[in-house]
Amino acid sequence: MSGKYLVTGGAGYVGSVVAQHLLEAGHEVTVLDNLTTGFREGVPEGADFIEGDIRDAAKWLDPSYDAVLHFAAFSQVGESVVKPEKYWENNVGGSMALLGAMRERGVRKLVFSSTAATYGEPEQVPIVETAPARPTNPYGASKLAVDHMITGEAIAHGLAAVSLRYFNVAGAYGSCGERHDPESHLIPLVLQVAQGRRDVISVFGDDYPTPDGTCVRDYIHVADLAEAHLLALRAATPGEHLICNLGNGNGFSVREVIETVRQVTGHPIPEILAPRRGGDPAVLVASADTARERLGWNPTRADLAGIVADAWEFAQSVAKG
Repeated sequence: MSGKYLVTGGAGYVGSVVAQHLLEAGHEVTVLDNLTTGFREGVPEGADFIEGDIRDAAKWLDPSYDAVLHFAAFSQVGESVVKPEKYWENNVGGSMALLGAMRERGVRKLVFSSTAATYGEPEQVPIVETAPARPTNPYGASKLAVDHMITGEAIAHGLAAVSLRYFNVAGAYGSCGERHDPESHLIPLVLQVAQGRRDVISVFGDDYPTPDGTCVRDYIHVADLAEAHLLALRAATPGEHLICNLGNGNGFSVREVIETVRQVTGHPIPEILAPRRGGDPAVLVASADTARERLGWNPTRADLAGIVADAWEFAQSVAKG
């Protein structure tokens, strides 16, 4: 059965891929994005597009929408430390305005793009949803604040809501892939070295308690991530706020990622050792048992080489214009 969905931030990386999956499933999609960090060409063909801010969502929402999928947020951890007010105003204030618009217009289902940054430095891995939420930066804190707001909205006003806490999203799907300015994610940074756009890749610390001494992270393909959002729409229950981690449950070290990029691209990737960055946990790996049990979600693209290959193809297509 087809539905009608508003995708906020649907011109960004994850939002655009989810919008594409919704269209392929036969749904009607409207993308709302102010293009502050998104790209107009990222909006999938077949989706209606509104250039606007989530604070003004009441202008366009009406009861004909079955749900909102909310991706609109600033997401640069480093920037959030030096400009926390920007993250409180947009991520928290904007989300509060969106929840109010949904309540006012009678749209009672929400899937929210949350993050593993809500956990901070974990006491144990794999990380489960009941782990203490102690974010170490304003970005993670802003996402956690929105999760708290959603819980209250579900209890008080019957909202059907699912928050999906992503670990490291990578790869590409069709014409949609990862591009940020400035770029801060490991795989696209290493691919920039392969393209000759960056001289070297920095390895921040090689003395962690991991097999090769570098940080280990859980990488999930963006297409697997998108499929979880469609499943979340089905699982959302009035009055409940369900929180699910999304990850593969497997970790790859920084040096494993670099070596995989060398193999996939055929390019040498010079690296330099840099000091540890403050607040970088040694290992961040998800337990996705809740997503499997409640959503029926099973990621099928867990191969790191495949994730890198998709990202490499997208990076080359962007470079060629």
